[in-house]
Amino acid sequence: MLNPPTTPLAERMRPKNLDEYVGQEHLLKKGASLRKSLDAGVLPSLILWGPPGVGKTTLATLLANQLKRPFYTLSAISSGVKDVREVIKKAENQGMFERAGSILFIDEIHRFSKAQQDSLLGAVEKGVVTLIGATTENPSFEVISALLSRCQVYTLESLEKDKLELLLKNALQRDEYLSQLNIELKESNALIRISGGDARKLLTLLEIVVSTFDQDAKIEITDDEVFSIAQQNIARYDKDGEQHYDIISAFIKSIRGSDPNAAVYWLARMIEGGEDAKFIARRLIISASEDIGLANPTALIMANNTFQAINTIGFPEARIILAQCTIYLATSPKGNASYMAINHAQELVKKTGNLPVPLALRNAPTKLMKELDYGKGYKYSHDHPGNFAFQEFMPDEVKGASFFNAGSSKREQEIENDIKRLWKGKY
Repeated sequence: MLNPPTTPLAERMRPKNLDEYVGQEHLLKKGASLRKSLDAGVLPSLILWGPPGVGKTTLATLLANQLKRPFYTLSAISSGVKDVREVIKKAENQGMFERAGSILFIDEIHRFSKAQQDSLLGAVEKGVVTLIGATTENPSFEVISALLSRCQVYTLESLEKDKLELLLKNALQRDEYLSQLNIELKESNALIRISGGDARKLLTLLEIVVSTFDQDAKIEITDDEVFSIAQQNIARYDKDGEQHYDIISAFIKSIRGSDPNAAVYWLARMIEGGEDAKFIARRLIISASEDIGLANPTALIMANNTFQAINTIGFPEARIILAQCTIYLATSPKGNASYMAINHAQELVKKTGNLPVPLALRNAPTKLMKELDYGKGYKYSHDHPGNFAFQEFMPDEVKGASFFNAGSSKREQEIENDIKRLWKGKY
């Protein structure tokens, strides 16, 4: 009987080179931006931004291997300013013997404080280290501007179904342990659905499923088997917080559905799981605009003030502020007219392209522009009764297009009636 390996499958299947790396062709195919840098032997400091399990850490390691650079790694969760300075010192000493600079990889860089990020600046500026940061959060929010301006940001995408199926196939055929078992993958939909595009989660779940069978008998993996085993072993493959996106989705949908009790429950799950308070607060701001919007404009003010407050207070008291805002949003009137309006407007822009701005609306700071009739015919609204003048503000090709449509909220309907009154049926 074979002895199961102690190293997790996801680690055993980690690619040894870029040819084995699955996904992210938009960055690594011939002619892509990151591939060009590699082919030139040059690597700028960069931020790899993407959801969990898409290969950020693996890619950073492979980039260093490809360029044959010294490679140092830190975790933002467990490292402080002292650790950063020690690594930079090592890189400086290494630089005495190496022409190319060392690569410093920082996992979850969004969890680094401003002071920790500041401690990197000098080394990055001088080229002592090439920084590669990995983050699941928008770096525009979480990385200080001075550091962000010195980095290229590359977005990694969730793996598509064909890529996930390839990972499963590779694991069953190439893994030293699994390849010796009699495994038939009859169905893969459940494995892929539960993994949600997360390669690490996919391989971990596959390993859990296989481990529940008699290793000496034929193993037939079906969707029903996977769902049953996953429900019994959820904690085993989710111990690192990979329900992150599922729980925030349940949280926002509970607010949208006007269920304050469910919303507070999911909030508590996130808090107990160690979720970043700023991450939760940003989602509240989005919900206040997307799901409530003009039905109650104060919701956005409340959510924004919540974000400011939790930055001032921090945990554990921040939980009270988050709960207050959550209940307020969940019990607020709902409307998504603004959200739908910008969606429809963007769709029209994509179809019609860069239509010229009507002459009457153009800026005319110079004499030549005035001679070209820039601004001619524009009616200054404040010179007219009710501060309103009937005139055309859209390009001729799309005039009359309507994007704002009121839902069932009283406030949105009042706005729609005002629009109809002013524009006399134009919209």
